[in-house]
Amino acid sequence: MKIELNPAAVKFAQRLLEEGKFKNDEGQWSEHNPSADVENKFLDKHEIAEYGQWHLGLDMSKGEDTKGRYHFPYGDFKTVHRDGLIAAKERAAQQGYSDIAKAADELLQELEKQAAE
Repeated sequence: MKIELNPAAVKFAQRLLEEGKFKNDEGQWSEHNPSADVENKFLDKHEIAEYGQWHLGLDMSKGEDTKGRYHFPYGDFKTVHRDGLIAAKERAAQQGYSDIAKAADELLQELEKQAAE
């Protein structure tokens, strides 16, 4: 399995940050990461492409219309979460996806900059 950076997700996250749609939380991502039930409810009302915008990684070996294609979530379908970006950055680095880890780190720096303003 080769996971690639999802450029659409990076642009979407940048736009959310510019709009102030983020949470500068310091908890555990497991406390905020949407459950499978929440994901399915989101997909009942939105296209899979919208779901994909909330994930920094793409597994191109999986079908475009499957949840399994998308990896490294960073938000709750409403806002970008600081702890989501940290989790994505750490997991991507551990798994050797340096481009995804770098993108998550850059988004994290932007979030912290926006939060300080």
